[in-house]
Amino acid sequence: MSNSDFRWEPGKKVHLSELDPNDTNAHQERDEIELNMARLRERLEALQNMLYAEKRQSVLFVIQGMDCSGKDGVVKHALGSLHPQGFQVTSFRTPTEEEASHDFLWRAHRATPAKGMIGAFIRSYYEDVLITRVHGTIDEVETKQRFKHIKHFEKLLESSGVKIVKIFLHISQDFQLAKLRNRLKDPTKRWKFDKNDLVERESWDEYQEAYEDVIKHCSSESAPWYIVPANHRWYRDWAVLQIAVATLESMDLTYPESDQEFDEKLLATLQ
Repeated sequence: MSNSDFRWEPGKKVHLSELDPNDTNAHQERDEIELNMARLRERLEALQNMLYAEKRQSVLFVIQGMDCSGKDGVVKHALGSLHPQGFQVTSFRTPTEEEASHDFLWRAHRATPAKGMIGAFIRSYYEDVLITRVHGTIDEVETKQRFKHIKHFEKLLESSGVKIVKIFLHISQDFQLAKLRNRLKDPTKRWKFDKNDLVERESWDEYQEAYEDVIKHCSSESAPWYIVPANHRWYRDWAVLQIAVATLESMDLTYPESDQEFDEKLLATLQ
């Protein structure tokens, strides 16, 4: 299996209800892919080192999903081997007063990774065409306009050397319910529970439709959406790790060329 198995064809309508969030592509247990994951982590670390040394390109992971889909977990378990010196995580919450006084892309643009860096957005500028749409704070006209702005924004980033990787973590409604109940029962996880999660859960179908539109209208050949079955955490982590490695491998990364004559002279002084 390759990252292309999770890649959604740009412009194609998606019906999330027809995609199985329990799918593991015939893998039954995490043990089956544990060795492969170790190799992928090692490869990802090597690629990050090359990206950081090259300082010509950068990578932005946009991680979206319903509450309890495991957005933080993906950063910890799938991308956790990345060196923190070259890895920046930004979590988007309710806009601050300052952020709300600017255009909806302002706070996202400020957090995009610099050349040589890898960034991860836990939630992102896509919230401004998801939660805002579901709660009716923007209408359909504004939604379509924001779709256009997002596509132009991503084109701008791409032209500046930013590789965008958009991942939707697909879970079932029953899975979410089990996770919410677990948060209430487990004292070590109670802090994760937010009563607003129950409010948002009531709009499950509306969110699914909003995500379907986002995936269809805000995808391109260079910045497609990846739909990852996420009911099984170990499979989710393996899939995201595989997508990450394949993405960096596609970027033709190289170490900076050295001045051989200069290096030889320098080495001579060290003898």
